[in-house]
Amino acid sequence: ITILHTNDTHSHIEPFGADHPEYPNMGGVSRRYSLVSNIRKENPNTLLLDAGDIFQGTPYFNFYGGELEFKLMSKLGYDAATIGNHDFDNGIDGLLAQLPNADFPFLNANYDFTNTVLEGRINPYKVFIKDGVRIGVFGVGIELQGLVSKKHYKETRYLDPVDITRQTVERLKNEEKCELIICLSHLGYHYKGEKISDLQLAAKTKDIDLIIGGHTHTFLPKPTVVKNSEEKNVLVNQVGWAGINLGRIDFFLDRDGNKEGHGGSILL
Repeated sequence: ITILHTNDTHSHIEPFGADHPEYPNMGGVSRRYSLVSNIRKENPNTLLLDAGDIFQGTPYFNFYGGELEFKLMSKLGYDAATIGNHDFDNGIDGLLAQLPNADFPFLNANYDFTNTVLEGRINPYKVFIKDGVRIGVFGVGIELQGLVSKKHYKETRYLDPVDITRQTVERLKNEEKCELIICLSHLGYHYKGEKISDLQLAAKTKDIDLIIGGHTHTFLPKPTVVKNSEEKNVLVNQVGWAGINLGRIDFFLDRDGNKEGHGGSILL
């Protein structure tokens, strides 16, 4: 099973300019499309996922409000995404208005959208089946208070991501019978102090195989391996920002239930 992923693309449709001091000629949706297409030909058992902050960062968002980003992601065949704090930059109504342009679901388990326009529109998780393998994918997001104006997220309530993750993973494992469990996280890779991060989430929970991260724009050449609460390995990956890199993790499963995953970051 191949997992491809992006995060914090921030409305970067075209490559950076040739004279950019840090990322000359890097990125661009067309390159990502070619790479994803080739990988899917090589292995049809592929999922393409995004960890949020699709919006904000170029005039494309300022003019079109996210329409272009969602339409292009649909063309690329994204299977699912989670919601980042910048995806509220045009307000919760702006996000709702663009959802029809996305041919893929947005997943979040720890935002309670009761009494908002997104109530009933965002699922906590989705189960995919690839080559007979049940893959559970769920999303968690960062606390919006202090990052996003209240007028933009309105009555959305933030729920503790560790508690919600434990509940969601138990459901995916025991009720949905998932053999592979992936978290799309917009919490951030690591912080000093007690602020919840991907590394902490991995350590405080169990039965997650991969956390695909975002928010902190962390460029990881390969996934970080974290021991979970049962001393089993969890892969934590993040591929910077602006669509410069594409993450690729390959999981190998055998009939005895053994799993092995490894991968890294592909520069576009």
